[in-house]
Amino acid sequence: MQMMSSERPACGWLHKLLVLLVKLHFAFAEPLQPLNGTGCTAKGPASYILVFTGHWSPQAFPKQYPLFRPPAQWSKLIAASHNRHFRLWEEGSSASPGVQSFAEVGVTVELMKAAKEARKKRTVGVMYRTAGIPNGIGHSSTEMLMVPRNPLLSLMVKMIPSPDWFVGVNSLNLCDGNRWKQEVTVDLQPYDAGTDSGFTFSSPNFPTSPPENITKITSQMPNHPANSFYYPRLKELPPIASIKITRQRRTPDRQTSISNHILPNSINPQRFSATPLDCEVSLWSSWGLCLGPCSRGGVRHRTRYILLRPANAGSPCPELEEQDECVPHNCIKKRQ
Repeated sequence: MQMMSSERPACGWLHKLLVLLVKLHFAFAEPLQPLNGTGCTAKGPASYILVFTGHWSPQAFPKQYPLFRPPAQWSKLIAASHNRHFRLWEEGSSASPGVQSFAEVGVTVELMKAAKEARKKRTVGVMYRTAGIPNGIGHSSTEMLMVPRNPLLSLMVKMIPSPDWFVGVNSLNLCDGNRWKQEVTVDLQPYDAGTDSGFTFSSPNFPTSPPENITKITSQMPNHPANSFYYPRLKELPPIASIKITRQRRTPDRQTSISNHILPNSINPQRFSATPLDCEVSLWSSWGLCLGPCSRGGVRHRTRYILLRPANAGSPCPELEEQDECVPHNCIKKRQ
């Protein structure tokens, strides 16, 4: 009886140990859960080439197109790999001091400081930059190395000249579950940082007080004829820029890097249909003096002038001068 009682505790202990081992086996047999909250369980990093292309042409965007002092161009591109705990910028949110400084004058100092602090918290991986583009149409590129911990990509490029306008992407996920995406293309639209109230590309500095949230600029928003992107005949603006991100195969014999270079102009930009631009005229002036003989009556005139000439088969300008019959001021009407 004593032997039976001593064997029972031993069997119970072995049974508990066996249950524990089975639980551990199934726990480690399940797919590893990502620690970054983005669902990326890819094995190892991925190398990409990011190509930014500007489509800002006078054919696609004829209204007030900047031709000089300065002409239409793009700033340097600034990008960051990160996880879901970091935001470079976000539509509907207020611009950070770094975003404001970059969107208004193209300075990256504050953005780099914020990214450096975020790297200490391991929410940002690497910051990338490309050269600026001296024309509205052109290309720039950089090589990126993405890791599962920081699979999201955000970037900004300032439009020059502009009050506080930029293009970009927010938290673009390059990881799809347990694998990296092979190619991603995104058409870009202009955004207003909400810190300057200028309506046109060359508007003088006019701080918005209090600052507004970041908003997308559309063909009818801001809804004001003076706005450089106001095209009421269009449902949406054509893409003003685009990015193409392509995964690269890393080979041992690859020695040269192609980061931060401007692609040759031999690469043709994407073609978009020309945007029609309707003529815009001023209000009529006041009527002029009534001139003419009293016997036949006089004629008076009023005029208006062209504010914006039509382009790309837009509506032509109406008459700029109008006349009307009148009685000269120095004539006395006969009493009936």
